[in-house]
Amino acid sequence: MEKQSIFKLTTKHVVAIGIGAALYAAASMISINVAPNTSLRLAVALLCIFGAIFGPVVGFLVGFIGHALNDAISYGSVWWSWVFMSGSIGLCTGFIVMKADFDVLKGQITRVHIGLLYVYALLGAVLGSVLSYVGDVFVYGEPAEKVWLQIIVANITNLIVVAAIGIPVVIAITKLKGRTTELEEE
Repeated sequence: MEKQSIFKLTTKHVVAIGIGAALYAAASMISINVAPNTSLRLAVALLCIFGAIFGPVVGFLVGFIGHALNDAISYGSVWWSWVFMSGSIGLCTGFIVMKADFDVLKGQITRVHIGLLYVYALLGAVLGSVLSYVGDVFVYGEPAEKVWLQIIVANITNLIVVAAIGIPVVIAITKLKGRTTELEEE
């Protein structure tokens, strides 16, 4: 069976976006401050999980909508440059679904996929860093030194969360799904 286009959204994808964004917004309320206006958020693991299961569009929207919701609820306004950081991590980790032999829900994962998932998270962090820097410094007028500190600390904590929680959960779901005995479609 051929993989579906990563840009085609089904009802299942729309539901996943809604659930994922709500979970991300709620889970982001549990955070630990680690630098000025920067916190360690366990919710970042959800970006890796939803991206790996549903692809880059869902991963992006879970991060983008979820982060925007959290900012709006928690602070009364949205800091858009950092919303793109969350969206870009979800987007890039979702690229893993383009690998023909990878499928979380069918129990298909290899060590190469695990490594690629982390590389994609790193790529998302770099992309998000550029967007955050440009937004904070050139749009919001924040001091560049402060923004660099925030970016470095945010990336370290985000990548730790992805490695310690996100990827292990993806592996666990994949192994669990690989053991199921559902009837296959012909």
